[in-house]
Amino acid sequence: MAQDRKRQRPNILITGTPGTGKTTTSSALADAAQLRHVSVGDLVKEKSLHDGWDDELQCYVINEDLVCDELEDLMDEGGIIVDYHGCDFFPERWFDRVVVLQTENSILYDRLTKRGYDGAKLSNNIECEIFQILLEEAKENYQENIVVDLRSDTVEDVARNVETLSNWVKNWLS
Repeated sequence: MAQDRKRQRPNILITGTPGTGKTTTSSALADAAQLRHVSVGDLVKEKSLHDGWDDELQCYVINEDLVCDELEDLMDEGGIIVDYHGCDFFPERWFDRVVVLQTENSILYDRLTKRGYDGAKLSNNIECEIFQILLEEAKENYQENIVVDLRSDTVEDVARNVETLSNWVKNWLS
C-alpha cells in the first residue's frame, strides 16, 4: 500500500559503497519497473551542484542543499530511483524503500582497483564497507521497515535484486 498518497509511484534510494553495483542495479530496475533512474554523481557533474574538487579523495565535494533543491519536484512526482553512495542528507519523506547494496570485501577491492582507486580513496571505501557505515546510516535516517540490505557480489545477485525490487514495486502499486 502506498505510504504517500500524493505519489502515484514509489521512490527508491539505492545506496552502498562505491563499487557495490548501485548504477547497474538502478538502471536494470528502472527498465524492469518503468521508473526513472537519477544518478546523483552524474547530476552533480552535469549541473555543477558541488563546492569544488577534493584532491585527496579524487571527487567533487557535493553541495547537499543544491542537490536536494534540484531533486525536490521530481521526488514529489514519484517513480524515481536515486542512486548515490550516501543517504543521510536526503529528506526521509522522499523514499518508500531504501536499499543498501553490500559486496564482499575482496570483490569490492578488485572492482575499485580496476576503477583506478588507490590510496585514501581506496582504503576509505573498503573500510566503509567493512564497518557497514552506509547500512548504519540508512537505519539511523529512515524508518527501519523501509531499509533493506542486499548482497551484490555477482551478476546473479544483481538479477535477483532487480527481480525482488520489481516485485516490491508491483506490490506497492497494488
